[in-house]
Order: sequence, then structure tokens, then C-alpha cells
Amino acid sequence: MKDLIVGPVITEKSASLSSDGKTYVFAVAKSANKIQIKDAIESAFNVRVSNVRTLNTKAKDKRVGRYTGKTKTYKKAIVTLADGYAIEI
Repeated sequence: MKDLIVGPVITEKSASLSSDGKTYVFAVAKSANKIQIKDAIESAFNVRVSNVRTLNTKAKDKRVGRYTGKTKTYKKAIVTLADGYAIEI
């Protein structure tokens, strides 16, 4: 189960989402579904999850000098916890 959670996503947008204290953003395995993500978060952090939203990120073009490439794609899960629960990241 813990193999499904790759790690937290720490960006300005995820920080603004988590300002309410109940919403957290995680990078997860591409093959994971919402039920598996919910079970993995609940067992890993000993919390109760009320809602899971998922999305697949798209590759962005990046340049270093004259060379171009793309960033890696990953699946992102926006997890909302039940009242009274929190995760220390």
C-alpha cells in the first residue's frame, strides 16, 4: 500500500490548497485508483480521509540553452481529511 504514495507535492498551489488545514496533495503511482489511495493514506498516516480527487499531470517543455526536453508526468491526488485530523509534512 505504501508503494502507491510517491511523496508530497510542495508547490505554491498546493500550499494555498492546504491553508485550510484539511487538504493535502500527494504524487501517487499512475496505476492507483481513488479507493487504493484512500486506504494507503489512512494506513500510512493513521487519519480518516473524506474525499480524494485525482489528476494526471502533463509534460511541460523545458529548455536548457539550446536543448529542449520535457518534464516527467505523474498522477496527483488531492486528499481532504475528515474534521479533527491532520498530517505533519
